[in-house]
Amino acid sequence: MAIEETTNKGVSKVMKILVIGGGFAGVWSAAAAARVARENGTAGTAPQITLVSDSDEMVIRPRLYERDPGQMSVLLDRVLKPIGVERIRARVTKIDTAAKAVTICDATGQVRSLIYDRLVLATGSQVFRPELPGREFLFNIDTIAAADTLERHVQRLETHADNVAPESRFAAVVIGAGFTGLEIATELMGRLREMADAHTGRARVLLVDRCDEVGAQLGEGPRPYITEALQQLGIELRLGSEVSEVTESQVRLADGEIIPTATTVWTVGMSASPLTQMIPGERDGLGRLVVDEFLRVPTTPSVFAAGDTAAATVEGGHVTMQSCQYATPLGKFAGHNVAADLMGLEPVPFAPNPYVTCLDLGPAGAVLTTGWDRRVQMTGSEAKAFKHRINTEWIYPPVDDEDAILRVADYHFTWTMD
Repeated sequence: MAIEETTNKGVSKVMKILVIGGGFAGVWSAAAAARVARENGTAGTAPQITLVSDSDEMVIRPRLYERDPGQMSVLLDRVLKPIGVERIRARVTKIDTAAKAVTICDATGQVRSLIYDRLVLATGSQVFRPELPGREFLFNIDTIAAADTLERHVQRLETHADNVAPESRFAAVVIGAGFTGLEIATELMGRLREMADAHTGRARVLLVDRCDEVGAQLGEGPRPYITEALQQLGIELRLGSEVSEVTESQVRLADGEIIPTATTVWTVGMSASPLTQMIPGERDGLGRLVVDEFLRVPTTPSVFAAGDTAAATVEGGHVTMQSCQYATPLGKFAGHNVAADLMGLEPVPFAPNPYVTCLDLGPAGAVLTTGWDRRVQMTGSEAKAFKHRINTEWIYPPVDDEDAILRVADYHFTWTMD
């Protein structure tokens, strides 16, 4: 059932919530809005909820550093259909907040306009593309297609490497020693070592970063464990350094060092979806829309933002990170509040669970920290088991089960450690 509002001409119209984005934030925005509608609506009082995404799948993006990333997705219809959310596969080309209209283009090229009463922008972020000589030889793991391209390349190193120099074949350079760089570097070292051992070759992985410390954004707390893991795995560091050129078979650093490699992965820099530029409002340095405590864009009251498009304040003045950890609760709170706003209910201020970090270190285990000062709570195999549970259980939505989906869509919901 849907809310109906009487127009000036006496004709009633259905009140519409439009969610743009099919990632964690978008899916949970739609699900949370559906939950509020079910719990508080009566006949003719629940808004119509539509989600627009340019894919049929919800990509489990935090897992794209792992093997077989092409499998890391969930069909959107298995989450949205059971709870009555309409899904449209299309690309958004324009957002007109004055007219409350969104222009979309589907796979056939058909262009049409969708009208909304409230909008949730949850279109995520994208990796920065450097103006670097040889950028066409860079791999990344920002999307499922990009990660799968890297996966197929790594597989070919073992089976079809006739044109690859021996010193380059099982060598990889990862540019960026932040969270993503550390996870893909340690994962690659484990895989390349397996291949090299089978072919009596040598595995080599180098991390290059202009900072003088690994994991600069991860703070002092976990750094000794990260450094120890890198040493254990034999990963080389080139800190305080930059790449000046990439080719198919080598990387040149700014100081002139040449590193033979068949695999170069770029992990530096993220920015919010370009669609944020179509929403009037303040943005932070990452291009994210600054939102109020209810995740509304203050200068555009009909628009809410969630996930990597939103800069929300948490825990004593900190600003949310671009991560799954915040994308999911941002979605749930935004979805709850956008439906509450239409249905005349009180909104709830954004209050996610306390900040934690769990960094996968490949064959060396993992490290788990809590708080913004990153106090280490687990390391090694214990933390690795925790990370495995995050990646294989907690970040996946329930599918094909209306009650389970709506239960998890509650912003109060928390996975237990049992």
